[in-house]
Amino acid sequence: MITGALRETGRLFALAAEVSRAVFRRPFQFREFTEQFWFVASVTILPAALVSIPFGAVIALQVGSLTQQLGAQSFTGGASVLAVVQQASPLIVALLIAGAGGSAICADLGSRTIREELDAMEVMGVSPVQRLVVPRVLAAMGVAVLLNGLVSVVGILGGYFFNVVMQGGTPGAYLSSFSALAQLPDLYVSELKALVFGFIAGIVAAYRGLNPRGGPKGVGDAVNQSVVITFLLLFFVNMVMTAVYLRIVPPKGG
Repeated sequence: MITGALRETGRLFALAAEVSRAVFRRPFQFREFTEQFWFVASVTILPAALVSIPFGAVIALQVGSLTQQLGAQSFTGGASVLAVVQQASPLIVALLIAGAGGSAICADLGSRTIREELDAMEVMGVSPVQRLVVPRVLAAMGVAVLLNGLVSVVGILGGYFFNVVMQGGTPGAYLSSFSALAQLPDLYVSELKALVFGFIAGIVAAYRGLNPRGGPKGVGDAVNQSVVITFLLLFFVNMVMTAVYLRIVPPKGG
């Protein structure tokens, strides 16, 4: 069992390395990339916007209640923004990319695999990785980065509304605390997280789609496995990136 897990992990990393190399090969499949970008964006934009509102509201309400108990209500806005931008937004984007876009990518590649389309492409001298996998991975990464900005804005606006309207906070104090706690590297690390999470979601979905077991039923199992594996990897990578960021970038005023 351990040997099998290590073998699967090695193959996953090998696919990631092959995709990274194939990105710079020509010809680039621009049409495939555009179609996949539009598809992933179309299935994730609305759910991301709808999910980010309650996320921002919960964070604002919880942080607002905590700051009231500590007598530091003027820092509610800055603390809420840090929580949304650094943690909530990239994770929301990653989960939606993996759950909606990644599952579709895995099912598409899995169905092509069991129909032996990929074997036919290799016989004709066409690389399935360069032709099919690279555009899908790049599309997931691009949508994740752009979607992260949307989720951050909607989450912050939702937090502002619930803090000011529901908890009686003052708009001036909420906005002025942005500059007191938040800084530009917080946005940079958020976008970097979204980029890395999009890459992980695309690679895992492509790997499981390229290696289904047991015919059509195996494709369904591969989709479920890709989502679960992606979720586990995302939370682990998020913990590592957050720890490294907090060690490298000192908090504002520190």
